[in-house]
Amino acid sequence: MIIIADGGSTKTNWCLVTEEGKKVYFNTEGYNPYFSSTAYIVQSLMENLPTDLEKSEITEVNYYGAGCSTDDMRNIVAEAMKAVFTKARVYIGHDLLAAARALLGNNEGFAAILGTGTNTCIYNGKEVVNNIDSGAYILGDEGSGCYIGKKLLVDYLRGYMPEPVRALFWDTFKLTPDDVNEQVYTQPRANRFCASFSKFVYDNNVHLEYSRNLVRTSFEDFFRNLVTHYPDYQKYTFNCIGSVGYNFRNVLEEVVAENGMVVGNIIRSPIDNLVKYHLDLATSQL
Repeated sequence: MIIIADGGSTKTNWCLVTEEGKKVYFNTEGYNPYFSSTAYIVQSLMENLPTDLEKSEITEVNYYGAGCSTDDMRNIVAEAMKAVFTKARVYIGHDLLAAARALLGNNEGFAAILGTGTNTCIYNGKEVVNNIDSGAYILGDEGSGCYIGKKLLVDYLRGYMPEPVRALFWDTFKLTPDDVNEQVYTQPRANRFCASFSKFVYDNNVHLEYSRNLVRTSFEDFFRNLVTHYPDYQKYTFNCIGSVGYNFRNVLEEVVAENGMVVGNIIRSPIDNLVKYHLDLATSQL
């Protein structure tokens, strides 16, 4: 039995493929090694994997995760996987490679992630060959859920929100400005905290123009600071994975067209296409 997993900073989507070819899907929290230690990942998996999952029967684990961009970061996750799936061969890849393989298969092109965080690349049909650093959630991640959430929180702290939105924000979260600053600057996983407010932006119907402008300017920043810096970017279709790109795709498609690209695939999660890639297209990664 093999496992294929796509892990963001907030959530990991897993697929178990049995020897009979049956696919079983389940979820856990996300395990970004910049924020989660090996010990933390092991404990979380032991507590949150399905109780009927026969871990000792797993022969291969293909895990793609946010933050798994260097050998040191991949090793943090790999050691956790080896401790949990003791008889499995383990492959750890970056979530950007998962996105590219799920969106493009064996074809070259442009691929992006717009979820809790942001990432972009040019893919040659096998590997990522060009990647502009997103800057992560403090320095960059333009267009992400975290970026949109930060813009919303800044407007709240500075009193820039339209009054109906501010009233709804207070009724929904009961957060004072001091509460916001404490969560961001003293509590762990500030990226998840900020990103959680993108749902409020999506659900807000008391001032649609405000929400739309918040999202549009975030996507404009994403293109200006990242996408347009790839050589000949307009020759590629725009392909994107992630809940933010998917949920706000009507706004995203407008910004894509304004920047001279044609929309390709915009999907919420790569897991189905990633499973297909490993079963039908990929040679063994191990």
